Amino acid sequence: MEAYYNCLHCKNKRVRILTTDGKKHEGIIVDVDRNNVYLKTKGNGRMKTSAFYPGSYYGGYYGYGSEILTLSLFTLLAIALI
Repeated sequence: MEAYYNCLHCKNKRVRILTTDGKKHEGIIVDVDRNNVYLKTKGNGRMKTSAFYPGSYYGGYYGYGSEILTLSLFTLLAIALI
């Protein structure tokens, strides 16, 4: 639950997220629910999902070149405002 509230606090802000598998992600948190955080990143306009919740989907249009990355809250190790 702590990860959920931390992500809510950082919603609509630019963050760097470190996951338990050692990957770093940067972007803007556009939404968060009880299982996932949705991160708007620079990309090719496609949506990506973390390996832990392959069926997750976050709909919406965020402009050409944007990507919505879905990360499981269970995989978050650290989150920092940048």
